[in-house]
Amino acid sequence: MTTSAPLASSVVLITGVMAAGKSTVAQALAERLPKAAHVRGDTFRRMCVSGRVEMGAPGAPEAAEALAQLRLRHRLSAAAADLYAADGWTAVVQDIVIGPELAAYTDLVRTRPLHVVVLAPSPSAVTARESARPKTGYGPGPTVADLDRVLREETPRTGLWLDTSSQSPAETVEEILGRLAESRV
Repeated sequence: MTTSAPLASSVVLITGVMAAGKSTVAQALAERLPKAAHVRGDTFRRMCVSGRVEMGAPGAPEAAEALAQLRLRHRLSAAAADLYAADGWTAVVQDIVIGPELAAYTDLVRTRPLHVVVLAPSPSAVTARESARPKTGYGPGPTVADLDRVLREETPRTGLWLDTSSQSPAETVEEILGRLAESRV
């Protein structure tokens, strides 16, 4: 199924915790659309060559700077998504936008329609995915349990929430496309 009309000149945010499958699902969704750009939030994080502070434990001395850099990354990806959408593209944005940052992000994106898809696999599924991938997202900072708590307890119930614990990326994309109206903000 190729979808164009409902997503033309729009933004789709794919979010969730680390190792939830955001990158894979966002790429697969973008590939299914006739004119789509995959806006990777992590690209903006990696552009900070010196002085970058990674998100860590709340209350850590560098936490305020890490949050400021996260918010800068969100502003950059929202602006890029808006520019793609203004030129007729579907911008599929993928990043960790959880907790109160989700409401702030939806305010940053000017394009409408805006769709939000929250990938919410179980913590055990996230742990399994994390151990199977070549990169390591969890380390001396927040744990899977920490981020899962923020996702489930502090993130507003905006858009379409999917438990993707037992889904393949292709199945997740099918569900997103089939339930598109529920993801609209």
